Amino acid sequence: MNLFYKKRAVRIPLTFVSLLGAVSTVLLMLNNFWIGLFFAVAYALALGIAWKVENESYLETEKYIETLSYRMKKVGEEALLELPIGIILLNDNDKQLVEWVNPFVSSIYPDKSWVGSSLYEINETFRQVTKEDNEQDVIILNDRSYRVYYKPEEKLLYLFDVTERVKMQSLYYADRTTIGILLVDNYDELSQTMDDQTRSHMNSLVTSLVNQWADEYGIFVKRISSERFLAVFNEGTLEKLEKTKFALLDTVRENTSKHSVPLTLSIGVGTGTTSLTELGELAQSSLDLVLGRGGDQVAIKHHDGKLKFYGGKTNPVEKRTRVRARVISHALRDLIQDSDRVFVMGHKMPDMDAIGASIGVRKMARMNGVEGYVVVNFDQLDASVSRLMDEVQKDEELYDHMLMPEEALELMTERSLVVIVDTHKPSMVIEEKVLENAQKVVLIDHHRRGEEFISNTVLVYMEPYASSTAELVTELLEYQPKNEKLTMLESTAMLAGIVVDTKSFTLRTGARTFEAASYLRTNGADTVLVQRLLKEDIATYIERSKLIETVEFAGNGEIAIAKGQDEVVHSSVLIAQTADILLTMQGISASFVVAKRDDGKIGISARSLGELNVQVIMEDLGGGGHLTNSACQLAADTIEEAVDMLKSTIDQYVERGNEG
Repeated sequence: MNLFYKKRAVRIPLTFVSLLGAVSTVLLMLNNFWIGLFFAVAYALALGIAWKVENESYLETEKYIETLSYRMKKVGEEALLELPIGIILLNDNDKQLVEWVNPFVSSIYPDKSWVGSSLYEINETFRQVTKEDNEQDVIILNDRSYRVYYKPEEKLLYLFDVTERVKMQSLYYADRTTIGILLVDNYDELSQTMDDQTRSHMNSLVTSLVNQWADEYGIFVKRISSERFLAVFNEGTLEKLEKTKFALLDTVRENTSKHSVPLTLSIGVGTGTTSLTELGELAQSSLDLVLGRGGDQVAIKHHDGKLKFYGGKTNPVEKRTRVRARVISHALRDLIQDSDRVFVMGHKMPDMDAIGASIGVRKMARMNGVEGYVVVNFDQLDASVSRLMDEVQKDEELYDHMLMPEEALELMTERSLVVIVDTHKPSMVIEEKVLENAQKVVLIDHHRRGEEFISNTVLVYMEPYASSTAELVTELLEYQPKNEKLTMLESTAMLAGIVVDTKSFTLRTGARTFEAASYLRTNGADTVLVQRLLKEDIATYIERSKLIETVEFAGNGEIAIAKGQDEVVHSSVLIAQTADILLTMQGISASFVVAKRDDGKIGISARSLGELNVQVIMEDLGGGGHLTNSACQLAADTIEEAVDMLKSTIDQYVERGNEG
């Protein structure tokens, strides 16, 4: 009972009134005895009634409160036991140990004993809920959904059955509209070589395959041009398509290959919003991303920016015409001529391809009568690039146009043009401030496009089919004004870039690669100098051999993984070279080298003969590249931790059936 009520505060004024009445009676009797006596009798009677009422009121209230307390206790017990809310009380010293549960919780798993058991043994999903920073979550228990609230101070868990709400949410999300754009890759170029009958047959075949696929999954599909389809479906259907890894890609490729015309599809999907306009924009953005990665893939872009990729099992097909190269070259020429200066910048720790391409673009600026500069951090160069810089020093005019990032920032104006080569990730460029200060940015790259991308570009030339960025730049040079020829050193630098990225014309080498090399050789490229630039010393050879000694095998035994030591730092070039050498060994179809880099991160270089899509594996770890040549950097604490992450990712890839 309330202690304040037990004090019976109303008796204080009653006592005061009693004392006051007694004093008044005495005074009246002294003045007039009979009047005083009458007042005393009347006052005593009234005062007695008041004290009696107060006492009875107190007793009745006390009885009522006792009754109310009993009822509240009974209601509380019934609520605790009968309400459809689960309550779990955990041990004060061990938050895994269950001390008490109400009947609602017991009914979830009738055949299990909760009290005295470990919460995590009953269901492992409780482990995530009882983390200090996670006070509520939805978990699945015995095929029903429960929202769990965790009170760490009281060691209490409250469970609310939200199964119906979750079902309604699932139905709502599954029924949301999704838009897809299907594109037949290189249709115009391929159809040029077909006669009318073959073209008509291939059109009918592709349309038939797409319509069969649409009928199977209940998709509305409409061919809106000779090479493009529009598909409208819902998120529930999208989930089914993801489970099949978009088998339509394989179906179209395999069926058209039987007719000696291997057509492939690229699909961009927009999802995650109710706005049809935004869905269309997301679908087109996804399709652009797929085309930037070489086609024959599916990209799904969610409203919140999340991306998923499927496909990418084939190498990008080399284009058969130079139309795009000529158009890009002329557009770049116009941009250069509208600028006061051109600054060319590659990625951090630049390799021969990045430096060679940078020198080539700088030459374009000179051909158009505009000052061009190559942005280089001389403190971050590997041995082969350092040897190239020694040669560049002998060419005073070229060396004077090699700038540190700080010098470039001082010379930049609003009319300056910045050209990024051999990367499309803003975090990978030599100096991000140069990129941020640029009003006009051009991007030239041969890597498959990733999620991170330089956004403020006025011109993008990304061709994943190309062997190297130096090859792309060589083609662009052929359509620039012929005011002056390439020098021997400029041609040699670009040829060295092609040689490095193709592993001496053995990987990702197409007819256009040899044409570019021929053009450079015609302009004086020195193959002997290329060989000299790419030579290595004995110490490097031994360092690489020590990495190879650590090789172990994963997957089906054809995946080689080599690793360095936590305290030993290796250059990114050496890590890549080690992966290349492992790939030449008998019985190895893919190689991974994990080692500490100069920047303190742990780097992974991945190589493949094409059977394993190393690009997808590296993208799962935050990196990227090509189907056969990729890399990533991890912020792991130890080499072993990085190797475990790599093995886990490889296992997940293999479980997905070697799908990209």
